[in-house]
Amino acid sequence: MRRLTLFALSIAFASSGTGSAFADAAAGKALFSAQCAVCHSIGKGGASTVGPNLYGVVGRKAGSLAGFSYSPAMKAVGYAWTTDKIAAYLKAPTAVIPGNRMPFAGLKGGQKAEDVAEYLATLK
Repeated sequence: MRRLTLFALSIAFASSGTGSAFADAAAGKALFSAQCAVCHSIGKGGASTVGPNLYGVVGRKAGSLAGFSYSPAMKAVGYAWTTDKIAAYLKAPTAVIPGNRMPFAGLKGGQKAEDVAEYLATLK
């Protein structure tokens, strides 16, 4: 019975829309600090730098943060960011949104992109 309960909880969490059941926000924070913070700020109400401020990015329409000059490709996306969409974008930015201006080859290997997306989801 205990195994069934744990299995049911893991399925519920995985399908909850909060990202991968195995994503690690703490690992994502460390990766963000090492690789993303050079271009992106995360403080509530903070100014954008080279890239847009990512506070509250999960749930925000792509290319919509006021005051940041997005590429036409990013403005045309038309969807709101989810952890799954962010993770896909972080793995292959130019493949997911051709014509975007983010000069980043992508987070390769393992769970890195999912971890960063999960960390970004905590910024609200």
